[in-house]
Amino acid sequence: MIYANGTLVGADIFFDRITVGGTINVMLAAARAHGNTTIHNAAREPHIVDLANFLNSMGGRVRGAGTDTIRIRGVDYMHGSRYSVIPDQIETGTLMIAAAATHGDVLIRGCIPTHMEALTAKLLEMGVQVTDTDDTIRVRSERPHRAVNLKTQEYPGFPTDLQQPMSAMLTCANGDSIVIETIFENRFKHLNEMQRMGAKVRIVEQTAIIEGVRDLYGAPVTATDLRAGAALVIAGLMAKGTTEIYEPGFIERGYEHIEDKLRALGAEITRAPL
Repeated sequence: MIYANGTLVGADIFFDRITVGGTINVMLAAARAHGNTTIHNAAREPHIVDLANFLNSMGGRVRGAGTDTIRIRGVDYMHGSRYSVIPDQIETGTLMIAAAATHGDVLIRGCIPTHMEALTAKLLEMGVQVTDTDDTIRVRSERPHRAVNLKTQEYPGFPTDLQQPMSAMLTCANGDSIVIETIFENRFKHLNEMQRMGAKVRIVEQTAIIEGVRDLYGAPVTATDLRAGAALVIAGLMAKGTTEIYEPGFIERGYEHIEDKLRALGAEITRAPL
């Protein structure tokens, strides 16, 4: 337990590395701190901008969200507000990958296509058809997928939270794919699990070399974290036979009723009783 007493005072905050959680926490603290706070090397993700808009709707004074410098003038009082949170771009991206990986034709409503541009570019490179309107994305995949290389980066680059679902799809692409993870260490554990399903993978430090195979095969696997769990769901949808995923609690942290959404699209997926 941490107890904090005293008054917060505005300051210049310098992040050595871009951090989404760090940026959010400083923004929340600075909104009520006395004086001005400037965040340097701030994260630029859409939900950083959304948080700034939310704070401003409550009387906050936040400027520069979406750039690498955010300036906040603390206020003494904030009032209530009605606010609609933006769609989750990682859930959107996971559904896009699932649709492409299973060679489906899926229309996703209530999303923001501009937030998905890095993923869309990679799917197009693989031969997937992606079209969009103001708030919908349609994913169609009729041809075999081409292997691609990708490297995770801070927004607006390819998001680390979609690396795992995307690498699941790459296990059956034609050719060899190289995936470089630059944000988090040890984020290839899902690929070790997929080797039980027939995936051919070689991991060297923060790089995974994925040799595409014709098919994956159902097997018992274990989710080791949230996005790894989502990747295993996609691998299970791709695979021949039945896949059992253990530790599904990780998946529930980021995907509400994912089995219901996938079942509505025609997937054969059930949650086993405890």
